[in-house]
Amino acid sequence: MNHRDAIRTAFLIAFVSLSSFVCGVYFTNFFHSASAGTGGLWAVMSGNVVLQETRRKTLSSAWLQILGTFVGAIVSAAYLSSLPFSVFGLAGAVFATVILCHLLRIPDHARLAALAVSVVMVVSSFHPTLHPVLNSALRLAEACIGTAMAALAVLVWPEPRRVS
Repeated sequence: MNHRDAIRTAFLIAFVSLSSFVCGVYFTNFFHSASAGTGGLWAVMSGNVVLQETRRKTLSSAWLQILGTFVGAIVSAAYLSSLPFSVFGLAGAVFATVILCHLLRIPDHARLAALAVSVVMVVSSFHPTLHPVLNSALRLAEACIGTAMAALAVLVWPEPRRVS
């Protein structure tokens, strides 16, 4: 990586981190202010997971993030709607999520879906009065915010020219 590419990468990561955090906190604050900071953090994590060195790879990664988070949000909402948080429940929900991703023939989404389950369930342990469906919906929205910031960054900032 040359100096110009390093500066571009640093700028993109900084932009995605800043914009994702601010937008994630602002959005989540409307619905559940107690978890707004966590919402900003999840948006940052999602955006930086999605951000890749090229537009094509970033946009491909965006679909993995969104679909994986959607599956994880559904599983964790279902679990938390019937059972309270526990570490064994967390492990069981992660296990079920990975199996579900394989059954749905989207095994590449399993890690991100498992991560989403973990975030939703841990937030539930911090905020037990937060309704599981709202919790899951907020985490999905925050992942979409971070994903959108990563996609925006690579669409706006030109890719480096490759010399053959």
